[in-house]
Amino acid sequence: MVKKLGLGLAVILALLFAASQIFKVQIGERLFGKAVATNFGNNVLADLPDGLHVILIGTGSPLADPSRAGPSTAVIAGKRLFIIDSGGGAVRKMGEIGLPAAATERVFLTHFHSDHIDGLGELMLQRWAGGGYDAPLPIHGPSGVAQVVTGLNAAYAQDRDYRIAHHGADVVPPSGFGGTPIVFETGMVMDDAGVTVTAFAVDHDPVSPAIGYRFAYKGRSVVITGDAAYSDDLARQAKGADILISEALNPDMVGVIESAAREAGNPRIAKIMADIPDYHITPVQAAQVAQDAEAKLLVYTHIVPALPTPYLNARFTKGAADKFSGDIIVGQDGMIFSLLPQ
Repeated sequence: MVKKLGLGLAVILALLFAASQIFKVQIGERLFGKAVATNFGNNVLADLPDGLHVILIGTGSPLADPSRAGPSTAVIAGKRLFIIDSGGGAVRKMGEIGLPAAATERVFLTHFHSDHIDGLGELMLQRWAGGGYDAPLPIHGPSGVAQVVTGLNAAYAQDRDYRIAHHGADVVPPSGFGGTPIVFETGMVMDDAGVTVTAFAVDHDPVSPAIGYRFAYKGRSVVITGDAAYSDDLARQAKGADILISEALNPDMVGVIESAAREAGNPRIAKIMADIPDYHITPVQAAQVAQDAEAKLLVYTHIVPALPTPYLNARFTKGAADKFSGDIIVGQDGMIFSLLPQ
């Protein structure tokens, strides 16, 4: 009797297991279909009111940080999307955020360090393939931008041909491939339909030129420092800004990495860690700039070193609150800041 019950139980369990596998497939299909539909309907631009908005796409640096994409910031004026820099992983992060690469109107580069441009080729490709444009993506930058954009166009030329052959010229117009470099001097670099963009030089020696940007729209303004050492001029350029988006490097924390590298017998990395503080602004210095500029909000990006947990934010910003009377935020990928028209 016991043997019969045991055999019957085994049969029942086998049937239940088989049924569960069938239901797994059905559940998986439903979940996948729902996720795809949600993804296609996920467009953050559609939900934003008129105004000036900032989205932190990537807040990382060349130092490995699994929670952050490479440096990239979106500025949205009304429904117009502008991208400042495009670091590694930034385009994929745009997809997670619901920021369609195809909606990118223009790109503005701060400088040509690899971590600020190593996602640019992907952005050009996704904008072209996703948007079906018949003209390349305008990419603004200081002297040297033509070399960068021309090089990326050449690097992606074979990929361009493959996609045209596969999808057809009606879907991916050949004339819309890649980017068009637009070289500027500092000063007003765009004034169009109420949106102004001003470029100003920053100190990132030996990297030159290096640029920061001020975006203004309907009485609101956002300043993005790019990579920059402290200077009195930063406060002048950021005067009265609603939001100051500043890179930040904590030299004490980087010093810990330097010491650890030396103790581990890696003098090359130790030397790099010793070198980098002199051409980046510290959190405390950025707070002083924000105070002198009378900015309303300070947001850190390009975080150095990596902060694997938010519990380290207080250590990273130590002393900054003593310099700035406004709010301070340690940026994280996906953060959105909105400024309504005045």
